[in-house]
Amino acid sequence: MSRSWTRSTSALVAASTALAVLSACGGGGDKTSDAGKGTADKPVTLTFWAWQKGSKDVVDAFNASHKNIQVKFEEIPSGNAGGYAKISNAVKAGNAPDLVTVEYPMLPEFVSQGSFQDISEYVTDDVKKQFLPQSIQQTTLGGKNWAIPFDAAPQAYYYRKDFFEKNHIEVPRTWAEFKAAAQKAKAADPKARIGTFFPDDPTTFEAMAWQAGAQWFKADGDTWKLNTADAATNKVADYWQGLIDDKLVQNAVSFSPEWTASLKDGSTVGYLGASWAAGVLKGTVPDQSGKWAVAPIPTWDGKPASGMLGGSTWAVTKGSTKTAAALEFARWMSTTEDGVGARIKSGTSSAFPADIALRPAAKKAFDASFYTGQDIYQLFDAAGSSINANWGWGPSMGTTNTALKDQLGKVAGGTVKITDAIRAAHDATVTELKKRGLKVEG
Repeated sequence: MSRSWTRSTSALVAASTALAVLSACGGGGDKTSDAGKGTADKPVTLTFWAWQKGSKDVVDAFNASHKNIQVKFEEIPSGNAGGYAKISNAVKAGNAPDLVTVEYPMLPEFVSQGSFQDISEYVTDDVKKQFLPQSIQQTTLGGKNWAIPFDAAPQAYYYRKDFFEKNHIEVPRTWAEFKAAAQKAKAADPKARIGTFFPDDPTTFEAMAWQAGAQWFKADGDTWKLNTADAATNKVADYWQGLIDDKLVQNAVSFSPEWTASLKDGSTVGYLGASWAAGVLKGTVPDQSGKWAVAPIPTWDGKPASGMLGGSTWAVTKGSTKTAAALEFARWMSTTEDGVGARIKSGTSSAFPADIALRPAAKKAFDASFYTGQDIYQLFDAAGSSINANWGWGPSMGTTNTALKDQLGKVAGGTVKITDAIRAAHDATVTELKKRGLKVEG
């Protein structure tokens, strides 16, 4: 597994690890200044930034039930919509909050910049055993722990059950069947599409590559090896290029008014999303209650396999002097029924906890009537177990994803192929890593 990383005079020295992770260069914080032991008369006051649905409800529930720690919450834009830039700028300016949310793909980026604290002493073996192993892998960088997992985000397929049944379309189990179903849907209704290509969201494509067995980033000694032109990635790229060329999927910015309108008017009758999307879809088209169902994501061979699309963690910023209290709050959010329940009961969240023992509580808290009472958590549980454990994120995912997003936006117009977009992201990543003084091959 992992081993420690050190810093040389000019570069972060990599370690050979299945996780392909980063050097441990986060800040320390004064862990003895509070010990999480505030009192009712003098509580420890934390600041917390997040954008996930239900976050304010969670903070309110925590504050109502805890007298020794109180949390001040600020909602920020979602990560790629400005949230990550806000966090990064605040850390650099020395006025960051104590605790922030960060998705798995961006955690290595912040760790490589020294923005977060090493919290290994708090993440004991007993704590690790509570979580889905893949979520611990994604938060363990260089043999050290950098965040508390909140949810896992295995892929899932949401579809209009009424449309599929009316037109005698089988729910696809494989990607070959997905294409056939897309063709049949278009024949039944020329406007109907059973999925969407999101040109603004590179993580959706990356989840597809992850599911197929790709491994873009790998550390070998003191060198980062990039492989974005492997057989698995090319297979996924060629497949989606074909769907786009044949106009079998929608092209729309994720969660845009255009995409939402297509859900409401019935021209989008399927959605390749993740476990968290159950609440989003329910909140977006509530009048379609009873018409939607959830199925496992199609796979290449029909056997269970998943990537992860997003998923959140809680990290303590390097300047915080309230580490213990921040992690008490983080663990409460991630590992207690009250914490998970408060978020789900907000009505728009369908959190699939990384804490395995909390899934029955999450299932109980989520009103599944939108999906006619379907046991969607059992489906998510199976999908979570099938997440490919070999994928690791790179140390400059901001650069990688910005370049990929810029080019994917041109794919719908036919001026760029998906493989070209991936190559552009690859080249931008290599340039950035070299700029940082890191050795890179590929």
